[in-house]
Amino acid sequence: MIPADIIKKIKRVHIKSRRTVNNLMAGQYRSVFRGSGIEFEEVREYCPGDEVKSIDWKVSARLGKPFIKRYREERESILMLLVDMSSSLKFGTFSGQKLETVAEVASVLAFNAIKNNDKVGVIFFSDRVEKYIPPKKGSAHVWRVIKEIFTFVPQGKGTDIGSALAFYSRISKKRAFVFILSDFLGEGYAKQLKIARQKHEPIGIRIYDEGAYHLPLKGIVRFSDFETGKSLLFDASSPRTKDGFLRAKSRVHQETQAIFSKAKTDLIDLKTSDSISDTLTQYFRLRERRFR
Repeated sequence: MIPADIIKKIKRVHIKSRRTVNNLMAGQYRSVFRGSGIEFEEVREYCPGDEVKSIDWKVSARLGKPFIKRYREERESILMLLVDMSSSLKFGTFSGQKLETVAEVASVLAFNAIKNNDKVGVIFFSDRVEKYIPPKKGSAHVWRVIKEIFTFVPQGKGTDIGSALAFYSRISKKRAFVFILSDFLGEGYAKQLKIARQKHEPIGIRIYDEGAYHLPLKGIVRFSDFETGKSLLFDASSPRTKDGFLRAKSRVHQETQAIFSKAKTDLIDLKTSDSISDTLTQYFRLRERRFR
């Protein structure tokens, strides 16, 4: 049985995400995420007005009269969500846990895809691949994705983005848009990101809580790592300690950005306090201008 408070969260995210897609983001996804290419449809006899470059010269020579090849755009896409389920996603200050933001982002993307008649698949990962849900269509599938995010209990606590990327690169046959939803506190995934980029289009969405970048105003503070269990004491009254703490956090932030830049892959930053619809809309518009 799912606890009542979890059911309430699932319903809230489901309703809010669907409303966001229908009211605020209608048509934007469709304009920027197109099918995987051009698909052959048929060979037919040449008609006046057809483009000469479409003539199939081999068929025409064999049959003694001109024939052309016809193609159609392959409209259907695959949207793959790589969802970080590591323990660090349970952190949150004033805007709720990072995991709740992940659930809402995943839901908004999934609803956009379903509305566009695309398939949605999910890989849950921690320091290992935890669960794979093959791509499917339909709003019931979106409900399942949201439910799994809130109810699935991972075996691992750490973060291994590389293993999730390697797993999908190994099992996938068709090109897909691969959204990686994570706080990107793991390491060692740069090579797998580049490999995935050769076949798919990975896009990172970095979920972070601004409260994790600042110490309290004063006092001795104990910070515990959600993934390793290690804890450290900080003197929040010391300006030098505060400055060093912020620099260390910013360095990790910049290193993640550098990994994505080298892989020529987009990385979207999203604070737990940000508007998800505004952030994604801004990215969709940027992407549309880029590929116009």
